[in-house]
Amino acid sequence: MKKLGMTGLTLALLLTACGEDVAVEDTEETVDESVQEDTETETGPVTMTDGMGREVEIPEDPENIIASYLEDYLVALNVTPAAQWSISDGAGVQNYLQDELGDVPTIPYDLPYESVLEFSPDLLILRDQPEEDMVSQYSEIAPTYVLESQPTNWRGTLLEVGEVLGEEEKAEEVIDAYDQKAADTSELVSENAEGESAAAIWMVDTSLFVVHPERSSGAVLYGDAGFEVPEVVSELSGDADWAAVSLEELAQMDVDRLFFISDNGDEALSEDRLWQNIPAVENDQVHVFASDSAWLYYGPTANEQVLGHIEDSLTND
Repeated sequence: MKKLGMTGLTLALLLTACGEDVAVEDTEETVDESVQEDTETETGPVTMTDGMGREVEIPEDPENIIASYLEDYLVALNVTPAAQWSISDGAGVQNYLQDELGDVPTIPYDLPYESVLEFSPDLLILRDQPEEDMVSQYSEIAPTYVLESQPTNWRGTLLEVGEVLGEEEKAEEVIDAYDQKAADTSELVSENAEGESAAAIWMVDTSLFVVHPERSSGAVLYGDAGFEVPEVVSELSGDADWAAVSLEELAQMDVDRLFFISDNGDEALSEDRLWQNIPAVENDQVHVFASDSAWLYYGPTANEQVLGHIEDSLTND
């Protein structure tokens, strides 16, 4: 059993402000000195239509942003929110983002009106379409933009968040950088695990779940890194991000590598003969990650970390 560390996403992005030179024309009788003056592009609030068909006036350069469960995208754009998503009175957060958000206060996941009001945000971005009356209440506090992009489409979500924040170029650069890293990881897989299958398994207590091959970390594992999809994974996935799977079904996968998400490792299964007969287990290719790691999330930051985990699994053999 191998435990691997996490890699972070680091992007240094530069913005250049340009001025326009205006020169005074020469006349036939006299020659005036050239005059140069910088002219600035007029800026201000921008009106956008959100995912609920509402026209929302987005303030210029918002400083106190609440975008609950969208923090992955803010981190990728080098934006620090006013508060971060949490559960259990702040005890549970998205731990894989804490290198960047460790000092950011928490707010309950369901965004109670009073809690939002305490942070005095100047912009709210919501990922799910709430009830109309709730949006109206939030809008009394600050402009509230509801995303149109679906969480399963992380690139579309990033581009939309980037547009709302005036960071379209950064969003494009993040996607380009990710695609390059994905290509590098895919090449590493081809060199070290050509034709091998893999599966991401999440263990909760004694229950097992397998990731959908086109969602969450499954899209990274198969679509980006290029591992083969075990037949059983395709049959079990359905429409859920993670589908329940029995140990008997897992044993039938004949899978070469397992990325096992569990806070207690695979010790609970180690004595089971079905588990022992899985090729990945026999060949010591079970790579274990905690349940608060990036494997359970969507977004450019999570996906970049998952690519790093896959690379580590290949280079640390």
